[in-house]
Amino acid sequence: MSLFVKKPLRLLMAEASDSEKGLKRPLTAGSLVALGIGAIIGAGLFVRTAAAAAQNAGPSVTFGFILAAIGCALAGLCYAELSSSIPIAGSAYTYSYATMGEFIAWIIGWDLVLEYAVGAATVGIAWSEYLNNLLVNVLHWKAIPYEWCHSPFEHNIDGVHGIINIPALAIVTALSLLLIKGTQESALVNSLIVITKVAIVILIIIIGWGFINPVNHDTYIPPAGTYVDHQGISHNFGGFWGIVGAAGVVFFAFIGFDAVSTAAQEAKNPKRDMPIGILGSLVVCTILYILFAHVLTGVATTEDFRTTGKEASVAYAINKYMHGYEWLGKLVTVAILAGFSSVILVMLLGQSRVFYSMSKDGLLPKIFGDLHPKYKTPYKANLIILLLVGLFAAFVPGDIVGDMTSIGTLFAFCLVCIGVIILRKTDPDLPRQFKTPLVPFIPLLGVAACLLMMMGLGWTNWLRLFGWLALGFIIYFGYSARNSKLRNPKK
Repeated sequence: MSLFVKKPLRLLMAEASDSEKGLKRPLTAGSLVALGIGAIIGAGLFVRTAAAAAQNAGPSVTFGFILAAIGCALAGLCYAELSSSIPIAGSAYTYSYATMGEFIAWIIGWDLVLEYAVGAATVGIAWSEYLNNLLVNVLHWKAIPYEWCHSPFEHNIDGVHGIINIPALAIVTALSLLLIKGTQESALVNSLIVITKVAIVILIIIIGWGFINPVNHDTYIPPAGTYVDHQGISHNFGGFWGIVGAAGVVFFAFIGFDAVSTAAQEAKNPKRDMPIGILGSLVVCTILYILFAHVLTGVATTEDFRTTGKEASVAYAINKYMHGYEWLGKLVTVAILAGFSSVILVMLLGQSRVFYSMSKDGLLPKIFGDLHPKYKTPYKANLIILLLVGLFAAFVPGDIVGDMTSIGTLFAFCLVCIGVIILRKTDPDLPRQFKTPLVPFIPLLGVAACLLMMMGLGWTNWLRLFGWLALGFIIYFGYSARNSKLRNPKK
């Protein structure tokens, strides 16, 4: 049977209606919006903003956010159509299976590991950095020694090398165990965290606006050049490609709205709730992001982000420049730790649901699809993902896994946009609660915007992407193709 055999939509819809043996459906439109905001506002806003300003664009990181938001909005319209038409756990993997066939579905499913698992590791690493900030600047304790909170591939300016990132491993473990307990409990914890961190972001924007130093925005778009960071890695800085590079870096900040689509099979009314959850969370966060980036680059300098500030640049900027608001710096550190936790939670949720769907199709071993007899969650998948994410969080540098996440997700978005065009042709009568406007123009524009951001991430990340996909091909032809339920119906 062909590598590009498609999963019939009737099978997908039958899975969606079979709720008694499958996943519970506790999520409303409001909790889906909160789920999306919970995933979106986190490491991207509080860490990647400063990284993009330091490495790529300076104050013009705001334009990077706008470019990233446009690409996400175009892809979001496509996600909204597919998730309301095919309300199944699995996100882009499921949509690709129905529109482009099994081999493409496998590629995108494997690619989503970069988005969710590696993304969770990225945020876990950022969580570790802010934990040290909490210990030193809020609790006035000693910092965790460098070697026990950094990858063995990193070193500080004194030449001390990391060994293992223990705090990052610890938070990933704790949240994986919470997910096993249940989606509803996880969503409740997430909603409380979302309210807290959105309030903090708004406070920073309102108070910080009065501390903007116009000198920091004099050269809003720096002249084109090259910046070499302390690890010896070169980045395009300034000009057009600096903004494009910044868009690719801060794109990580928007990952989350598509994670909503992985919970489609757990939504009470997916045809109505999924578009609201995806687009609603995206709109709220885009507005906050642009305002936040403008304030942060106005309060602190690009050099601050490159040297002393680093991953904890937001708290650093408040403590150094916003005199009288040191309490806000402390509050930000606590809120950021909580916010990072919710991001990790949603990404781990998304990854386990993708593996759940792939297991049900026979592309992964049955163990990934086993549900807990009491909690009705894919608990074995969560434990395996804990091992995978834990290894990344403990032993891989944050910048590397962050950019890997971005390029993997952008690739997934391209395939989702193409999937809308194909499904409109192959199944024009499929009931669509939400329709992407101006097809094929909007999806093609989405593909172009995502490819542009991928180009901005540099050849090293393309190399990592191809290496990751090559590993996926080995697994597919070695196991998945022989165990696929569609290609081998008698198994």
